[in-house]
Amino acid sequence: MAVDYRIISIGTLANHLLWGEAAPVRPQHATTTLIEDEGRRILVDPSLPAQVLEARFFERTGKKLDSVTDVFCTTLRPDARRALPALRHARWWCGEAELEWYSRELLAMGESAERLGSDDAAGVEEDLALTKRFSPAPEKFTEQVSIYPLFGATVGCTGLLLTPATTTIAIAGPAAPTREHVEKGMVWSHCADKDQAMESLTDLLELADAIVPGFDNIFLSPRRWM
Repeated sequence: MAVDYRIISIGTLANHLLWGEAAPVRPQHATTTLIEDEGRRILVDPSLPAQVLEARFFERTGKKLDSVTDVFCTTLRPDARRALPALRHARWWCGEAELEWYSRELLAMGESAERLGSDDAAGVEEDLALTKRFSPAPEKFTEQVSIYPLFGATVGCTGLLLTPATTTIAIAGPAAPTREHVEKGMVWSHCADKDQAMESLTDLLELADAIVPGFDNIFLSPRRWM
């Protein structure tokens, strides 16, 4: 049976440079996708606040968030995981490189905050506690769902590849910000490493037939109609 997937919530950038927006004009949130295969329900990038995502999830699936078995985050940026408190029953996963990098960043931030007597120390501790609940993702969740490193947008950005018999779908996170970015061969303006991000985007376009971007709706890869 082919893997099933659907967009739960279409994300958006705080400011879309290709629309001429130089400064933030809206709250940023990532595209959230549900994957169902082999008895697992994997929710990718639960970005909306929990109450909003719960309603959206029911609208799109007829189910509640407590039916989710796994959470996968393409990045550990806070704006990609706002609904985690409502998903404590599920297993949490992300790419190993992202998990290691983000944990190091939080530890360094916590040490700095304590040294400076900053009020941010408690927030960092809370974030670190959340991060410790994540496990490094396996190479495969099921036969048709595999991880796919897309480093550059963030240090360890990692997507998912869905491989039913006739097509390849990539859930790319911020490695492919929007359809307009991909069509113009552009990477996210907040990339950790723009050269590496461009390499990841090039690889993605060679492989994927359809792309679920970080902040937009699913679209066919431009190579399908070039």
